[in-house]
Amino acid sequence: MTEIIAGVEIPDTSAATEAERFLRERADPLLLHHSRRVFLFGSLHARALDLRPDPELLYVAAMFHDAGLLVPFSATPQRFELDGADHARTFLRDRGFPENAAEAVWTAIALHTTPGLPSRMGPETAATNYGVLTDAVGWELGRLGDEDIEQVVAVHPRGAFKEEFPRVFYDGLKNRPDTTYGTVNADILEHFDPAFRRTSMVERILDAPWPS
Repeated sequence: MTEIIAGVEIPDTSAATEAERFLRERADPLLLHHSRRVFLFGSLHARALDLRPDPELLYVAAMFHDAGLLVPFSATPQRFELDGADHARTFLRDRGFPENAAEAVWTAIALHTTPGLPSRMGPETAATNYGVLTDAVGWELGRLGDEDIEQVVAVHPRGAFKEEFPRVFYDGLKNRPDTTYGTVNADILEHFDPAFRRTSMVERILDAPWPS
């Protein structure tokens, strides 16, 4: 039976189902609800802005966008966004998706925390970012109808999101602090770890092995 929330149809495909199962088996309800809300809010923004993301690809991007916080898929330290993006791309390739589809999802996940760029890129990248911004910081809530917001939150309640999500974020970053350089992720470490000190670009220039 087709699931529809706030007028948004949840993709009923094998890839979408498997992506959701992947997350359900590894994440607690907080992250699962967040990821589904990202898809729903991203879809609602796309509708309002006349963007046309592929619903299946957007759903897979939403399911994997924070997966790197849970399981570091890379053999070497890298940004958590890249962990999730790399795994999602492999997931789609293994299921016979064309390369452009796998790359669209990779880009959407890799850039989902990067300010300014996603809105200038493809619809899956833009919609994923819009969904993340709306659920995390309330971006453009006024663009979405109150009834739609209420329906989304009724199915996927926020609970103590404001208190619990930053902690999940921190747990996924605390063992690889160097990967947060130049990103908003450094804000999380700075909040929870009083010993953490972010490195600035000015420091890197001044410390470079050049005489002048």
